[in-house]
Amino acid sequence: MFDLRIENGTVVTPEKSERTNIYVLDGKIAQLTDEVLEAREVIDASGKLIFPGFIDPHVHSRDGGATHKEDFFHSTRAAALGGLTSLIEMPNAVPAVTDAERFKAQKANLESKAYIDFAMWALCLGRLNNDDLQELDELGVAAYKFFWGYAINKSNYNLVYNYEKGDPNVIPPLGDGEIYTIFEHVAKTGKPLAIHAENADVISELTSRLKVEDYENEYEALLACRPSVCEETVVKTGISFAKATGAHLHILHMSAKESVDLLKEAKEQGINVTGETCPHYLNLTNKDFLRVGTKIKGYPPVRYQADQDRLWEGVEQGIIDSIGSDHAPHTAEEKTGSLFKIPSGMCCIQTIVPLMINAVSQGKITANQLAAVLSENTAKLYGLYPRKGSVLVGTDADFTIVDMDLEKTIHMEDMYSISKVTAFDGFQVKGFPVQTIVRGRTVMKDGKLTCEQESNGEFIPA
Repeated sequence: MFDLRIENGTVVTPEKSERTNIYVLDGKIAQLTDEVLEAREVIDASGKLIFPGFIDPHVHSRDGGATHKEDFFHSTRAAALGGLTSLIEMPNAVPAVTDAERFKAQKANLESKAYIDFAMWALCLGRLNNDDLQELDELGVAAYKFFWGYAINKSNYNLVYNYEKGDPNVIPPLGDGEIYTIFEHVAKTGKPLAIHAENADVISELTSRLKVEDYENEYEALLACRPSVCEETVVKTGISFAKATGAHLHILHMSAKESVDLLKEAKEQGINVTGETCPHYLNLTNKDFLRVGTKIKGYPPVRYQADQDRLWEGVEQGIIDSIGSDHAPHTAEEKTGSLFKIPSGMCCIQTIVPLMINAVSQGKITANQLAAVLSENTAKLYGLYPRKGSVLVGTDADFTIVDMDLEKTIHMEDMYSISKVTAFDGFQVKGFPVQTIVRGRTVMKDGKLTCEQESNGEFIPA
């Protein structure tokens, strides 16, 4: 007898959509068939779509560190409520994940709180930890993150956003030569090197001479000192380094139309490069500042309609490989004040899936394309496939069941995260996740968490 039968739904993968029954045994997909076989539990998915479990590869849960904003207990439960079955946790915690010892400590910390399954990033510091990258690979990190152009705190290796030259407590932004060594070392692992692509020198120069009063509003002033050329120049250099070293370059949170063009060109040349964008770049523009205010602030910034249009083309055409939330919450107090002083980032782990389902309802992408960018592509990119991101016999029974007719309004107070500030408060969507299943176990049903124990999730080695 099987543990679970999911019947009467339409299974959606990147390749096809078909009616079939799914049978689960011991947390794995055991059989796919039209036959009705005996099972201890039955889920009737009539009229609903069944996707391979959705994965968010870009999550900052602040654990350890700024746990007054968020922690892994809350972020993974918010993820389940939003229809995610797995996530990949970013490395800039306190302490940052930079070597084997810190990786093991953070893994144990996250395992004690995880509600869904998770993988982990490692942080690249150049010569400070180039020699640690191979061991981190062997421990199962999914990918390596490099914050291009950012200064680093010497004590905890976290980012310094307002860097002043000469600060003795700060590691200055790395030069291109040392960055090149990171590409060389990561290339040996075969895993992705993901970059935050912003040119700090250009931003610093433009900011130093900025007069906010010359612009229509503060957000236009912010965009003036972080124009798309800041992203474009770093993407160009990164592609060149990837071509020279053979490293797999992954461009995170692409916000500019020029980045889509560069990614397309690099792929056509056979360079090993992939790209990600986020729902805020796909659903918001500079015009939304007047509506949502400082909640919109993120780095790189939400740009113009032409950028959004090109990003959607990139997703639809398969140029952009993956969608990540860049969940990076801050308190309401922290997000109040001048755009030039408040932190960047927002609560968005619970909204990534509904917003992308809504795009299917709007006809911007197909359900099959959604299965690619939120599941299969992501799993393949980060070395988790076919255990994750597939509907294949023998793989983890992770599913997101979606009601495409269900209409909802996103409300900030419904966010499970500690800090709930989101630019999508009041946003209406059509299509919504109604059941989240992790390794054959329902962890969310009809907007309610269904598991009581402290830790339900497992670490997924890549």
